[in-house]
Amino acid sequence: MSTQPRPPRSAPTEPEAAGPSEPEAAGPTDLWATVDALWTWLDANAAHGGREGLLLRVLKLSEEVGEVAQAVIGATGQNPRKGVTHTWEDVQGELCDVAITALVALRTLTPEAESVFAGHLARVAERSSGSAGAGADVR
Repeated sequence: MSTQPRPPRSAPTEPEAAGPSEPEAAGPTDLWATVDALWTWLDANAAHGGREGLLLRVLKLSEEVGEVAQAVIGATGQNPRKGVTHTWEDVQGELCDVAITALVALRTLTPEAESVFAGHLARVAERSSGSAGAGADVR
């Protein structure tokens, strides 16, 4: 866990309206229904299937993580040639994209994604909350 201060939070912005070909957004309590809907939509519109489609879906995570890095660099003005190009809200959105992409990739691997994730989260929480001690690797 980092000891760096968190960037300031700002008021949430209005969400963009989904186009007619995109899956409908669900409320926060419908996380896994939404993940399943996204998975269904992606599979129906996939350019590649089978093992290649699976590998490309997992590889998409690298692209999304790169977008997080780009947003952090842009929010901090780290690139002197470009200056500040992003906000911390952009970083938040990119982190959400990483989480969504990972959950859809997990759903691609197993229809039991919800229980697989819940079981793994419980194991990580258990080893992080006492017996593993401070500074334990939470992966």
